[in-house]
Amino acid sequence: MATSVQKTEAEWKALLTAQEFDVIRNKGTERAGTGEYDKFYPKKGYFECRACKAPLYSAEAKFNSGCGWPAFDKCFKGQVATHTDESYGMRRVEITCGACGGHLGHVFEGEHLTKTNERHCVNSISVRFVDAEIPAGMVDAKVI
Repeated sequence: MATSVQKTEAEWKALLTAQEFDVIRNKGTERAGTGEYDKFYPKKGYFECRACKAPLYSAEAKFNSGCGWPAFDKCFKGQVATHTDESYGMRRVEITCGACGGHLGHVFEGEHLTKTNERHCVNSISVRFVDAEIPAGMVDAKVI
C-alpha cells in the first residue's frame, strides 16, 4: 500500500528508538501490560502515530478491554489502514497508520465489548497522546 509519508529504513532508524523501530517498522509487539497507555484513560485529546504524527484515535474511543494493550473501538475516518496478517499460524487483521504504514497492532470483531463491536488492540509505543483539541475534520468511524 502506498503511503503519503515516505522514508528510507535509515531515516526511520534515525527518527525512532530501537524499540519503536522494532514495533512500528518491523511489526513487533510490546509485552502485554507494559505499555504507557494501557491503563491511561484521558477525557479529551487524541492519539497520534508516534512515527509520523498523523492523528489516529480520539481519547473518547479508548476503553478498558482488559487485554493488556490500549484498546480503541473506532479510529479517525481514513487514518487507519487494514491488512490481512497470517503470521504465527493464524489469520488476523493488522492495523497500520494510513499515512506512514507504521504497525499499530490488530483489530478484532465480534467480542461485543462496545457498540461498534471493534477492538483495536494497539501497541502503546506505536502512538503518542496529544492533550489538545482534535484536529479539524477528524471524525470517529469503524475501520472494518
